Amino acid sequence: MSKSPSNDPTRFSRRIPTDDDRERLICDNCGYVAYENPKIVVGSVATWEDRILLCRRAIPPRVGYWTLPAGYLELGETPVAGALREAWEEARAQLDIDQLLGIYSIPRISQVQLIYRARLQTPDVAPGPESQEVGLFRLDDIPKGEIAFPSVHWALAHFQASRELTAFPPFTNPDDNAPSPDEGL
Repeated sequence: MSKSPSNDPTRFSRRIPTDDDRERLICDNCGYVAYENPKIVVGSVATWEDRILLCRRAIPPRVGYWTLPAGYLELGETPVAGALREAWEEARAQLDIDQLLGIYSIPRISQVQLIYRARLQTPDVAPGPESQEVGLFRLDDIPKGEIAFPSVHWALAHFQASRELTAFPPFTNPDDNAPSPDEGL
């Protein structure tokens, strides 16, 4: 017979384990440490000819703003499989992944984002349940003031910088002193 959560005697408290340097959730009964780790986000800058796929968000945060098809990696899923799944869920898009475009670290929200460069197999896209609408935009036509997140700006700028290259190392967060990611778009 399993116990209901309200009857579960297991309690966790935050404290610093022996030989560690930060607070962790530790079981008060057995000492088990429940590590909390960053979330992995996977997505893509997906193109059809000279246009880029963007999705207008239907869910928080930033409802109504444009983003790349991206979301949380699932347990047991490879990053490439996750990026393909997210493109399907958000834009009913089928992709061919080219290569890893960027690895972005967003520590204030405990995220690491893996964004791929990809090609649409067909221009036939449609909003999924997390998108109000989807569109294919030329770089000059992207609604820059309506982009949901800074990392979308970074990925678009990095895509533009690498679109003629066949191979390159993944980009990372821009320097704090770097020009605005909108510059050059």
